[in-house]
Amino acid sequence: MPKQVDHRERREAIARALWRVVEQRGVIHLTMREVAQEAGISLGQLQHYFASREAMLSFAMDFASEQASLRVSRGLQELGEPPHPRDVLRLMLTEMLPLHADARATSRMSAAYVLEALHDRNVRARARDGITQGRTLVEQLIRQAIADGHIDPDRDPAAEANLLLALTGFTTLLELDVIEPRAALTAVDLHLDRLFTRRTS
Repeated sequence: MPKQVDHRERREAIARALWRVVEQRGVIHLTMREVAQEAGISLGQLQHYFASREAMLSFAMDFASEQASLRVSRGLQELGEPPHPRDVLRLMLTEMLPLHADARATSRMSAAYVLEALHDRNVRARARDGITQGRTLVEQLIRQAIADGHIDPDRDPAAEANLLLALTGFTTLLELDVIEPRAALTAVDLHLDRLFTRRTS
């Protein structure tokens, strides 16, 4: 058992080193040698844990997703019981935007993963499955909010899910300092307010 724990910890440390390489130096430097150097281990030691760049990248992306889920879970605990669906969606959306250090690392990791997916069939399949699951969850939350009377019943859950996820496009504007975080949050809140405003007959 101790060996398994150490193995997992070392893989997580390597994943965090990969995040730092992506965040500080860009995807162009995302090589096993660069990650090994950042992690303070030899290339041979890194290859003991990850046989290929694809395996290393996939684990790092999965680990980033796990950490993001943990942050969302902690946020949900602060929303009260039961949390309002608008607050749940806002929490999920804002966690996808680079608004703090951890989310920024995850966001840049995701961007690197998408770029890799464009040229690697296996990575593409994994990335597509992960994104599809996330989108399905958002659509389910919207459907439930409609069923519970929080959103007008004439709204199309699939279209509304797509529109909500389109707000993650603020990532580029934020990363390039085109807009300030406050502007992105204002737009997110405005969209959610419109979605959750019930029309009276």
